[in-house]
Amino acid sequence: MAKLVSKTYGEALFEIAMDAQPDMAAGQEPGAADELFAQVQQVSQILQENPEFDNLMMHPGISKSEKIAAMEAVFQGRVNDGLMGLMEIVVRKERYGDLQEIFRYFIDKVKAVKGIGVAHVTSAVALTDGQKAATVARLLETTSYQSIESEFAVDESLIGGMVIRINDRVVDSSVRSKLDELTRQLLQIQLG
Repeated sequence: MAKLVSKTYGEALFEIAMDAQPDMAAGQEPGAADELFAQVQQVSQILQENPEFDNLMMHPGISKSEKIAAMEAVFQGRVNDGLMGLMEIVVRKERYGDLQEIFRYFIDKVKAVKGIGVAHVTSAVALTDGQKAATVARLLETTSYQSIESEFAVDESLIGGMVIRINDRVVDSSVRSKLDELTRQLLQIQLG
């Protein structure tokens, strides 16, 4: 149900962006849609950094009108009217708990339209800046993305190599996965 809610409201927010800037393709001058995209990212980050605001908005003893007034006090005049309206509707429909998922859906959809990929790279040891740049360059060569946002992490249990995840695609070239595969193959061998 939450996925349906995030998709429905995320699509509505995306329509607001498309109405603001119909040709939101990469390479265009920044416009109202880019501003809305940035605002959604900022609001999402603000909400993540302030869990007490979430507690206020989720409290069953506080009326919807008080919650909307609190939201307006914080965001009115600082964000796009369409975004403010959507947040108010989400509160009225008692879907505030889904707001971050709505934002995530919208952000992912805009990134897809703009050709921006998000890569999660996990390696056994910390990569140097040069290795990170080379990894991103290689990802740009092997994908259809026009730019890549990358997040790097270290997991020593990989032993060596790296695991790269972009959306639902995973490339696992870690030593750990190769050892696990070898173990599975050895366990299937039947001695005579």
